[in-house]
Amino acid sequence: NREEPRTRPHCGITHARNPHAVSTMSPAGCPHVSGFKVDNWKQNLRVIYQCFVWSGSAETRKRKAKSCICHMCGAHLNRLHSCLYCVFFACFAKKHIHEHAKSKRHNLAIDLLYGGIYCFVCQDYIYDKDMEQIAKEEQRKAWKMQGVGVLQTHTHTHTQTHTKYSTWEPTKRELELLRHNPKRRRITSNCTIGLRGLINLGNTCFMNCIVQALTHTPLLRDFFLSDRHKCEMQSNSCLVCEMSQLFQEFYSGHRSPHIPFRLLHLVWTHARHLAGYEQQDAHEFLIAALDVLHRHCKDDNGKKANNPNHCNCIIDQIFTGGLQSDVTCQVCHGVSTTIDPFWDISLDLPGSSTPFWPLSPGGDGSALNGESHTTGATTLTDCLRRFTRPEHLGSSAKIKCSGCHSYQESTKQLTMKKLPIVACFHLKRFEHSAKLRRKITTYVSFPLELDMTPFMASSKESRMNGQYQQTVDPFNNDNKYSLFAVVNHQGTLESGHYTTFIRQHKDQWFKCDDAIITKASIKDVLDSEGYLLFYHKQFLEYE
Repeated sequence: NREEPRTRPHCGITHARNPHAVSTMSPAGCPHVSGFKVDNWKQNLRVIYQCFVWSGSAETRKRKAKSCICHMCGAHLNRLHSCLYCVFFACFAKKHIHEHAKSKRHNLAIDLLYGGIYCFVCQDYIYDKDMEQIAKEEQRKAWKMQGVGVLQTHTHTHTQTHTKYSTWEPTKRELELLRHNPKRRRITSNCTIGLRGLINLGNTCFMNCIVQALTHTPLLRDFFLSDRHKCEMQSNSCLVCEMSQLFQEFYSGHRSPHIPFRLLHLVWTHARHLAGYEQQDAHEFLIAALDVLHRHCKDDNGKKANNPNHCNCIIDQIFTGGLQSDVTCQVCHGVSTTIDPFWDISLDLPGSSTPFWPLSPGGDGSALNGESHTTGATTLTDCLRRFTRPEHLGSSAKIKCSGCHSYQESTKQLTMKKLPIVACFHLKRFEHSAKLRRKITTYVSFPLELDMTPFMASSKESRMNGQYQQTVDPFNNDNKYSLFAVVNHQGTLESGHYTTFIRQHKDQWFKCDDAIITKASIKDVLDSEGYLLFYHKQFLEYE
């Protein structure tokens, strides 16, 4: 029930709250500010904002937590204010700061939570152009130090500023639309908006299962439902526009199954290898769909992107990671490193013709991800350990070493240089070779929550330096993921069917089988065979 400070940021006129008080406020602003603006007032005000209001660094935040208590009652809360004339903190709610102002005739104080300046003579929060400028500058510095701002480049002035992510405020046009459409949808924990079946148009379950996974990808949903796509294609063949329409259909509240005929037509048009009514591979469709979406929504505004694909489109922002490949010469131990972008990680399974199985149980990551080998089942962590372990390339695959200047045997190791927001793991269940074509049905245990720290390039470097310790750090959430979709394949290589488990709310799962959607338990999800596993980062950093 904390009282919010009543600010008038763009108004120089304030009114006394006491009807008997006489205010000398003029349109030019508070006349009592001039008494503060002497000597080094700007530097003094900056120090107050840096140390006691915005507190950008960890050190200043600790100092604020320890020192900012009411000097009269010792409370931390009750809207603390600091006197601008002396080092004195006191409650606003209990009027302790008012008592100080009256006894010392120090008329100005600053709100330590919001940064507003209060005048005890005018009896209101005031606006001063110079003070406001200092407040904004120090706030931007704090945002930059805390990493909660976005860097904006101004093309005309060639300057960069940090702007905080702000809450959505409707425009006049949007307010008008809201007035003409008063109906509202309340989103509750039992809400089924977003759940909608898809009609099978003839062996199109491979497409339906991927559409279900994509439409329940949180950041992709937010992008399309906020109407962010600006189409520049001349013809009516933009797959991103169709996906935007698809999201509208999914979250419209309609319960009848949707018929994705136009989506199928556009996929056939832009990915001709998927055309026809034969059963296709869901993984192949996912990669083709991401590729077409990436090409159709490329951001041409010249912004640099912080992903290995160097593209700022929504697909690369969400799905692109960086895979580091280290090739080490066995003679001089020189290392050649390359980093390549990826949208998914394909993992070999036990039972395939690929070597390097089995692995010894309980290695890096198993304990970290809460997986056990008591049942003898292979885990997702086992597959990732297999994927990131050093591989001897052998004498038939010698590389030319830049250090030795000759062809030498080497080892190759893959690690994650940069993790994507959505990590998609493809379990390679379909084996195609000159000798055989078969499906690998090996059960792979996968967790609801996944920590990718052991498979990072930085972890490998720490191990090499003897600094890495595999411990569970509850405060380090940078590389932690949550499962939100699982694509499964039932049947054989020649005749099969795809379904998807999707997470609607926390711990609420549903099975999507073309037009039919049914409630599923977490046990149903974790006991399923698993073909494509979709994980979403638990914590996102502003860039």
